[in-house]
Amino acid sequence: MSESPAIHENTREYSAQSRPTTTEYAEFDFEDASHESDDNNHHQPLLSNIDSSDDDEESMLDDPEQKQYKLPSEGGTIFSSFLNMANSIIGAGIIGLPFAFKEAGFWMGILLLVALTIIVDWTVRLLMYNGKLAGRSTYQDLMEFAFGRPGLIAISIFQFAFAFGGMCAYCVIIGDTIPHVIRSLFPKIHQVPVLWIFGDRRLCISFFTLFVSYPLSLYRDISKLAKTSALALIAIIVIIVSVAVEGPRASADIRGSSDVMFNVINDEVFQAIAVISFAFVCHHNSFLIFGSLKQPSLNRFAVVTHWSMCIAFFTCFALAVSGYLVFTDKTVGNILNNFPSDNTFINIARLAFGLNMFTTIPLEVFVCREVLETFYWPSAPFDKTRHFFITTALILITLTISLLTCNLGIVLELTGGFSATVLAFVLPPLCFLKLAGGSLWERSKIPHWLCMMFGILIMVLSTFYSLQKVFMSADIISVSGEGTVAETCN
Repeated sequence: MSESPAIHENTREYSAQSRPTTTEYAEFDFEDASHESDDNNHHQPLLSNIDSSDDDEESMLDDPEQKQYKLPSEGGTIFSSFLNMANSIIGAGIIGLPFAFKEAGFWMGILLLVALTIIVDWTVRLLMYNGKLAGRSTYQDLMEFAFGRPGLIAISIFQFAFAFGGMCAYCVIIGDTIPHVIRSLFPKIHQVPVLWIFGDRRLCISFFTLFVSYPLSLYRDISKLAKTSALALIAIIVIIVSVAVEGPRASADIRGSSDVMFNVINDEVFQAIAVISFAFVCHHNSFLIFGSLKQPSLNRFAVVTHWSMCIAFFTCFALAVSGYLVFTDKTVGNILNNFPSDNTFINIARLAFGLNMFTTIPLEVFVCREVLETFYWPSAPFDKTRHFFITTALILITLTISLLTCNLGIVLELTGGFSATVLAFVLPPLCFLKLAGGSLWERSKIPHWLCMMFGILIMVLSTFYSLQKVFMSADIISVSGEGTVAETCN
């Protein structure tokens, strides 16, 4: 049974009277091993079963205390938590950062990358701070505690939209990568019976989504898929190195105009913020990383966050600048598509990136499915039929969308603009303003108001302009020079 609104209100009043209103994290150096909870039926963190084993589950059932507490010596080190968070940030969204620079302009792109890195660093730590104030250990529980049922509805919508948009983006990436690699290795594959489908973009997406990602998505325990993060990290490194090495070697006919190379600002700044936000948002995983930290405290978590954001910034900066400076106004949503289809080094990057999508899609399906299960059937036992139909519907809808567009930039803009901006810039300061004591108009709360208004502004404008771009063209096709892959739907 969830707590009543009256209990919520009394708890907030007591918290407001008994805690200082300062936002200094150093004064809240909690060393408890887990978040306290007086309700045993709170929603479980998304992906909470990752890296768990049957032995661990049995031992937790045998010892009820193990469900809430762990020894100070247990948990991961700061370094391991840093790796987890860095891997959470440096994901598939990084592929669209050169495109974000094209939209914003070179110098504005750098400014946005720096500013959003700082803001995300702050809001991630603020989210953990809010969790401590409320005594909650998941984003869903925090929003429900602060705002009741409307808060749970809001976080469910935006978490679902973020994961679902990621699924669509990853299906598009499969179409951007695997067919081009196969056609490069087997130029006459279109003449081979049956196998010719692997050279066709739409059929290739359909085959691998339905016969590889879909069966994996039906599993309830996806711990083995989570361990493929090493492949994801390797793929990102290969992409960065390949773009940095092959970019300067690109022929003049596929390069962009040097006249716009160092533009200060371009017309699509709001969409650029959405794309960068998609790449940087890791708030949905932050509670899990905090909980896995040995002796979790806000100060120790701050170290993890700072180092992770620094590594993520320099990694994103390297790819964004090296890709944009070569292709400038011809830069497309997937920077790998700017290169010729017969470039061996780039094809290695395409193959590694595409293969990683096979297991990344099921991870996002798991998030979407858990959001729906938590919202509509929070207390219902597991049902195989419901599990099957939800998974099937998610895969089919995602597949349909990915077959209708081949523009990864649009998918990143819409997903980042509508959901990532809210998860990163709106909800964390909004929760703080709700939970913190004192007047809402204190000077110390001005940054929270500014961050929240910034997030709302970006969400509205970037979503509007992205939808306008979609409606202006029923079939979005961008060709970037003869002989390149570009963003054709072939």
